[in-house]
Amino acid sequence: MVTEVAGKKNNPKKLPLNPNWAQLQVQLKLGSKPKLSEPSPDFNGGSSPTVLGKRKQPPNSDTNDFQPNNILIPTSSDFSLTDELAMDCEMVGVSPQGNKSALGRVTLVNKYGNVIYDEFVRPVDRVVDFRTKISGIRPSDLRKAKDFPTVQKKVAELIKGRILVGHALCNDLKALLLSHQKKDLRDTSEYEPFLKESRRKALRHLAAEFLGVQIQNGEHCPLQGLTGIEYDKIEDARAAMLLYQKHKKEWERVVKDRSKLVEKQKKRKNRKKSNKKVAPKVNSVPVPSNVIS
Repeated sequence: MVTEVAGKKNNPKKLPLNPNWAQLQVQLKLGSKPKLSEPSPDFNGGSSPTVLGKRKQPPNSDTNDFQPNNILIPTSSDFSLTDELAMDCEMVGVSPQGNKSALGRVTLVNKYGNVIYDEFVRPVDRVVDFRTKISGIRPSDLRKAKDFPTVQKKVAELIKGRILVGHALCNDLKALLLSHQKKDLRDTSEYEPFLKESRRKALRHLAAEFLGVQIQNGEHCPLQGLTGIEYDKIEDARAAMLLYQKHKKEWERVVKDRSKLVEKQKKRKNRKKSNKKVAPKVNSVPVPSNVIS
């Protein structure tokens, strides 16, 4: 009996379906598909009417979707002193009103984004405002901090003869009381493709537009990374370096062309000086004293 029933189930008679039932059956079958588990039918980039098949927007699109900030975490374990270094400085407020800036922390990373130097600095003057919300510096950070001359000397040694990358480097160098050759500066606040109508953009805006990442969200609190390094504050230096690396080829071409133009102008100026003819001196003839005018 069981065998007969099984046989009937395996070989059911095909009866003509009512058109309405057939349409309902199709709709039920379509509705039973697990849409969330389906692979996107257009994974390779084609268009699709469904949400799952929609292509991802690029990082610089108008959407609020940003890549995770692990793009700023170094993938290389190379901690060598490279020819290109990125620097970022944090300031604290001194003077009675706290409106005068003094160096509170300096960070240097190599071209791979690995930390070469990262030190808190004890200012000469008494700190009135730690500016913790922006700098992330707290009173406890400066209790055992190194003095300014020690940090200044070390930074000068590290950046000497190297390309220095950063955002608004003039402010950082001013805080360190240091200078650097202009031809070796790569300032993301002054690079022409990063400007908007000749106006400078904040580093966080450049990172969002050109890297697709968000930085400087809230306080620059130190966060422990995978290797025990404080990653969060170092993101500024890493973002500046990554911006430079992504545009390095074109950036260096612009610098090279500019250097050639300056050199050509110098040669032209020197040539003009050498070609200037000095007017001959006219020897005055003495007039006899007996001549009556």
